[in-house]
Amino acid sequence: MRSLTLIFATLVTSPILAKSFDRPLPQAQSATAEFWFALSSLALIVALVLVQRLVARR
Repeated sequence: MRSLTLIFATLVTSPILAKSFDRPLPQAQSATAEFWFALSSLALIVALVLVQRLVARR
């Protein structure tokens, strides 16, 4: 019984039964998403400049 289980487990996990990997296709970004990304990037840069100025004073 053990050998039957071992053979069954080997056959089930064999690469023959495995599906090939399909790479996901990137989706295009909308103009709204690009606007919010640009706005958040500018906010991050402003925050970093403010922190740098605060740390430089001390």
